Amino acid sequence: MPTVPRHLVERERIGFHTGIEPGDAATLIIIDQAHDEPKVLLGRRHARHVFLPGKFVFPGGRVDAADRDMQAVAPIARDTERKLLANTRFQSGKDAQAVALAAIRETFEETGLVIGARNPTAESEAPGPWFKFVQTGFFPDPSLLKFIARAITPPGFPRRFDARFFCVDRSAVAYQLENVVHADAELIELAWLPISAAKRLDLPIITRLVIEELRALLREGLKPDHPVPFFVTRDGDFTRDLI
Repeated sequence: MPTVPRHLVERERIGFHTGIEPGDAATLIIIDQAHDEPKVLLGRRHARHVFLPGKFVFPGGRVDAADRDMQAVAPIARDTERKLLANTRFQSGKDAQAVALAAIRETFEETGLVIGARNPTAESEAPGPWFKFVQTGFFPDPSLLKFIARAITPPGFPRRFDARFFCVDRSAVAYQLENVVHADAELIELAWLPISAAKRLDLPIITRLVIEELRALLREGLKPDHPVPFFVTRDGDFTRDLI
């Protein structure tokens, strides 16, 4: 059971906050493989954020209750569902798919990028935070996403997340809504960067760890049956398990 050096985790923590339970969250890594070295899309968080201010991150955020009720173009893969359900309080495949849908919704909200397809047979109504997404004329397609990592924020941070990291090829972007990223938005800039260059940015430790996992997976061809690394605190150490 490999561990992450404690100082790498603790240097990101300011003070020690008790009683903070991790909330379900999802993150999406969009990969552009039309280059000698694959590029990934990262966004810089606003400096006024309480959590990870000014750092570069992948788009993502909390799972919303509406994500369970959102219509999808196609369901997530059965193996993805199994891995998303492992070691969780989730009860059904609908819970697992909601996490993948959250990654798509949060990416749209933060970048304007739509991962989906047109679905003329779907209802035009959409629950809560999905309204603007559906107004683009598209519905989300979580079947395109590959589940590549999971990480639970260690104790002591002011906000904690049980985050699932997905990736998708840039070719899956069906549409882009303009003027989503600006000086007063959650992400103030976006950058497509080769993985080697991305590692030199001011990244949260977990983002850096997931980039390393992604690079290894890309070398192996992103096989559908690959085990998923799970970063979690056990007995005070931040460890790497496999799902």
